[in-house]
Amino acid sequence: MNSFHGFHTYLKNNANSLAHEIVETVMGIMDLNIPAWEQEQAVEMYVEFLGYLGESLGSEKNREVPDSLIEWSKKNAAMQVSSEGKISEIAVRYPPTREVFSDIFTRISSELGMSIHENALVIKRVNKLLDISLNETIYAFERLSDKYKEKTKKELAELSAPLVPVKDDVVVLPFIGEIDAYRANHIMENVVPQIAELEIDYVIADFSGILTINADTAQSLHQIGSMTKLMGVQVITTGLRPQLVQTVVNNSIEFKTIKAFATVKQALDSIEQDT
Repeated sequence: MNSFHGFHTYLKNNANSLAHEIVETVMGIMDLNIPAWEQEQAVEMYVEFLGYLGESLGSEKNREVPDSLIEWSKKNAAMQVSSEGKISEIAVRYPPTREVFSDIFTRISSELGMSIHENALVIKRVNKLLDISLNETIYAFERLSDKYKEKTKKELAELSAPLVPVKDDVVVLPFIGEIDAYRANHIMENVVPQIAELEIDYVIADFSGILTINADTAQSLHQIGSMTKLMGVQVITTGLRPQLVQTVVNNSIEFKTIKAFATVKQALDSIEQDT
């Protein structure tokens, strides 16, 4: 217990210099180049980490994980997600960090005359805390990644089928990129109601911006066209590539009642002639 008390006192008196040593040594081992503010954030976390470690050794009353360690782990995960980085870029820092802690604490234990058992207990406690930090980082990364992917998916869906007014009674609905089930559902729930609000007569559905389409999505788009027609809006398709037409034909999707043209210009010319 006296040895642990001396260890605690040593950590308390030298927390700042030790925290800098940990951060700088890990950066040197891994040849990391991180911003100064991020280095300082890590130093502050390790100062609190060392204080907690010293207080918890030899005591059963203080075994909770410090909040700063959890928050720091979550922030690391958030930075990786926002920068579209990989979780492995953070995970690989933990093994050298363990080694640095082990070397530093073995040195301190030797200076303070601590036993091998006491030194092993210190390193074991450090490894447990680092395991918790790593787990929290991975869990937070997964949660934030899912939210980020969902947000990106929604934004791409909105961009994949914008309504473009070209005349008072005509809008072009250009399909851009891959139209999957998610985007088809977005069109059904969000774009079709917009068409109803615009009080238009024609929708030109332009497929020139997509290369392929599967049978289920083609069927969904056909249903969207049928809904639009029920609202009294005439649907005209343009830009249907041979591969898209083949998908439509192979799946017996009825497009005979919908006018089709090669380009949007041809469709607009046809509308002008009709009116």
